[in-house]
Formats: sequence, C-alpha cells, structure tokens
Amino acid sequence: MSLLWRGLLIVVAVALSGELAQAQTYPTKPVHLVVPYPAGGGTDFFARLVGTKMAEIIGQPIVIENKPGAATNLGAESVARAAPDGYTILLGDVATYAANPSLYKKLPYDPEKDFAPISLTARFLTVLVINPTKLKINSVAELIDAARKAPVTIDIAHAGVGNPFHLAAVLFEQAAGIKLTQVPYRGAGPAVQALVAGDVPLMFVDYATARAHLASGALKALAVAAKTTRPELPGVPPVADAAGLADFEAWPWQGFVAPAKTPAAVIAKLHDTYVAAVSDPVVRQKLVDAGTEPLQSSPEEMADYRRREAAKWAAVIKAGNLQLD
Repeated sequence: MSLLWRGLLIVVAVALSGELAQAQTYPTKPVHLVVPYPAGGGTDFFARLVGTKMAEIIGQPIVIENKPGAATNLGAESVARAAPDGYTILLGDVATYAANPSLYKKLPYDPEKDFAPISLTARFLTVLVINPTKLKINSVAELIDAARKAPVTIDIAHAGVGNPFHLAAVLFEQAAGIKLTQVPYRGAGPAVQALVAGDVPLMFVDYATARAHLASGALKALAVAAKTTRPELPGVPPVADAAGLADFEAWPWQGFVAPAKTPAAVIAKLHDTYVAAVSDPVVRQKLVDAGTEPLQSSPEEMADYRRREAAKWAAVIKAGNLQLD
C-alpha cells in the first residue's frame, strides 16, 4: 500500500473516531430548537411538548427559540448559518422546505444544501369548510358547478400568500378548472373568525383550528384534503372523490433538520431521541388530541419526501403565477 493511501486511511479513521466520540458525549450543553413561528401556535405547541420529552431522554435542556417572520425564512436562515454541531436545530414545515424556494425570488437559504434532515415530525388534516348560512351547498361537486357558472364570484379565505391553506386553495382551483376570489388574512385565526362572521363563505384550514366551530355548527366540513376519509371527521368525503380530482391531496407537514455538515452520528442521536419522545404514549395522545398526526421517518425518507413536495408545489406556484420578493 502506498504512503498516500495509508495517509488517507489514517485521516478517515481519525475523522470517524472523532465523530464517534462526539456522538458518545453529545450533548454536553442545551440544544436550541428554532421555531419559525410565534409562541402559542400549533408548531410551538408541538416543539414544547416533544422538546420537553426529548430533553428528558437526552439529558440536556431543549431551549425553544421562536423566530417568526417572512413565512419561516428568518428562523430557517438562522439555523442554516448556525454551527453544524447539533446544538441548533429547526422545526420547519412545508413552506420552509418545499414551497418557499419557488415562491420567493430570493431565498436566504437552500433547503437541500443548507440542512441535514433528521425526521419528518407531523402532518395536519386540512379541511374544506364553509359557512352554511352563506354558501348553500352540500358537496364539492356543487361548489365546482357554482364556481363554473359564475367565475370569480365565490370568495375563499386564506391565511396569507404561500401559506399551506392558500396553496391548497390554488391547487383546488387548478385541479377543478375554476376561478375563486382569494381573500388573504394575517393568519388562520383571523381568517376563521371572518368565515364564522360570514365575511367570507369558504376556506381550507387545519382541522385543529376549525374543530370547535365544526362542533358548534357555525362551520360545515365539506371535504377533507386527503385521498381517503379520515377518522377525525367520519362521513366527510375527500375532495378527491369529486369528478376529475382523484389526485387531490394537500397536507401541511413539519420536520426536524440541523445545519448541513452536522456529523451523521449526531443526526442519528437526535433522530433516535425524537423517535423515542414521539413514541411516548402520553406525548402521542396529546398530539392526537390537538389534531396533529405524529410522524417519524429516516433522514433519507425525509429528504425524498421534501423533494417530491417541492416539485409538486413548484408546479402549483408556477401555474398560479405566485411570486414574493
């Protein structure tokens, strides 16, 4: 064996042994979990609940840092620029990883190059809801028929341009071949309030946000944005049941990532810690009760899912001529 090859093998061996040693001692200080949304929302709830359990398992505090702004871009950029040592991680979502690269002309991070996937963490059932006093219909087919007869006369609320519920509405328009009037609000809460008040008749929203209003009868679930019926809303059909919409599906989802070049052994430890935390029966039940479907995946599975979602939403964004600075 040449001296060059021996030297290369020694370098690789030293690197691997150093990484192994780091994983065995990691973490030796608090881990910062960046949430790119304000405190009090669904993402923050997930981070604090799961993060508390992860801290118990890993033996160090998980410090939640809320860094909202620019449709998750501010928080994502801070993690992309952080040291790749496992002490700063991100709970991003479909906007962070899949939609924003196509939606924004300039993005301060690259979701594929700047992050190391850890695991998918959750997805949220999206529901097409109506104010039954404002829209006298009983099915998606009736909605499509009404929209075709009178284009741009039916308003549909959403929680901001590029928000998953806005993208679901745009995808619905494109798939059904109709044109609705998009009415933006500053978040899902204000949009639902406007819907209940009758200011708008229709919107896509997550089940957790709409649940109380559905139970009271103030809102009516017309369909779910999944390919099959869901146990959360038995008897409510999927949008995909309507003629020509067999492929319709829109899930807001989330996942953990670390900065790129974080050692594989540290990623593995974070992954295993998350899986153990979300597998805890008490934690899992609290998530389900809050309208969240807990997920877990390998880093490779998350990377593959992100690519497929990015391609899907890129096509929707391009067809809808959506662009933000």
